[in-house]
Amino acid sequence: MEYEVVIGLEVHTQLLTESKIFCGCSTKFGSEPNTQTCPVCLGMPGVLPVLNRKVVEFAVRLGLATHCQIRRNNRFARKNYFYPDLPKGYQISQFEEPICENGYVEIETENGKKRVGLIRIHMEEDAGKSVHDEAYVGSEETLIDLNRCGVPLLEIVSAPDIRSPHEAHAYLTKLRQLVRYLEISDGNMEEGSFRCDANISVRPVGQTTLGTRTELKNMNSFAHVQKALDYEINRQINLLKNGQQVEQNTLLWDPQKNEARPMRGKEESHDYRYFPEPDLVPVFLDAPWFDSIKSALPELPDKKFERFLSQYNLPAYDTAILTESRDLADYFEQTAKHFTDYKMISNWMLGEVARTLNEQKITINEFPLTPQRLASLLKAIDTNVISTSAAKKVFEYLLSNEVSVDEAIEKLGLKQISDESRIEAYVDQVLSEFTNEVEAYKNGKTKVIGFLVGQVMRLSKGKANPQMVSSLLRKKLEA
Repeated sequence: MEYEVVIGLEVHTQLLTESKIFCGCSTKFGSEPNTQTCPVCLGMPGVLPVLNRKVVEFAVRLGLATHCQIRRNNRFARKNYFYPDLPKGYQISQFEEPICENGYVEIETENGKKRVGLIRIHMEEDAGKSVHDEAYVGSEETLIDLNRCGVPLLEIVSAPDIRSPHEAHAYLTKLRQLVRYLEISDGNMEEGSFRCDANISVRPVGQTTLGTRTELKNMNSFAHVQKALDYEINRQINLLKNGQQVEQNTLLWDPQKNEARPMRGKEESHDYRYFPEPDLVPVFLDAPWFDSIKSALPELPDKKFERFLSQYNLPAYDTAILTESRDLADYFEQTAKHFTDYKMISNWMLGEVARTLNEQKITINEFPLTPQRLASLLKAIDTNVISTSAAKKVFEYLLSNEVSVDEAIEKLGLKQISDESRIEAYVDQVLSEFTNEVEAYKNGKTKVIGFLVGQVMRLSKGKANPQMVSSLLRKKLEA
């Protein structure tokens, strides 16, 4: 029997605010445990939460970017559950009146473009962190770090429209690209600022009702998401093929063992006893504020991709990489203001620049060459001041030296020889030394020209203009 996979994803993305959602504590990652807390985020008696305005703005930004209906009047709710890292015994979230609903994200699949529906996007606070895996924690104990309590999150709940791990990967990639373009989250899965839970079920092809679903948690990298989904899909199909039933529960992914283990029974919304949060007034977005958020939206990835294709006439492959991040696209466009061979810019950014970023493990914002300096280097190639191979040496020198391109060329002695009389002298010397190769060329073995060009370049210590060398050689050989 053929089976169809049905996946819905719940993504929590941590917002790039300096303070928490309901108090002034810092959201900085990596601080000493329990140093970023106060009576509000610890849930002490008698304290009241105050909503961070920036969180609402970021939620609206993402809602607009994902074609959602924005609820101008929305409110918070209490989600009640008991866990050691939740000091209040409830989480402030949204339930019946979320800020964003009924949107979609468009992804690329093997069969073309596909829209994955979004049921809702809502604001909520994060819980703390239970620590039991680190070396300093005893085998029979769990430590609690409450720094993360109250850190602002957006939960993005997809419709069950995803049909494969590949589609899930494409959806997560697009969603992370969006939150980064909007500058509302860094989308870092390893640091927990972009977390994903998956609801998975399988059903016979042609069946319209959904199968029993399980929820997978603890997937902290894109690779883990794909492995975990593959594992759970195969597990459910094997159960059904053997006449067994899939039990509805929550599973914890173990990346070391590459397996999922039961964590607890799967909860439904009524298990959380949601009710309106009595300590917070409803949120109201007036027209001027909403319009100001909308007008400040940046150009989004899909539009930027289409514009790059038409404006810069670049291949789709180049364009996809250059527009993958807003910062990379901005760097390209800043360079293009000073040099108009767009394909050459793209080649260098996808080649030497990308290699440097990977080797030094830095972002384009930390890259030592400004767009203007890169443009100057490319101009030097274009105007035959230096060869492409010499330009790579200049590039390396510029990475660690704050000098102009002209100064670097002079310092390294790499200025290209374009004086025809000097190049002709090199050519004549090579032709007189390699008479056998000259005779071979004249007898039809024209590939020997590459060897002769190489000898001229060696003689000129790589400084001769290779195009002029090749042209002069052919002219003399065919005379």
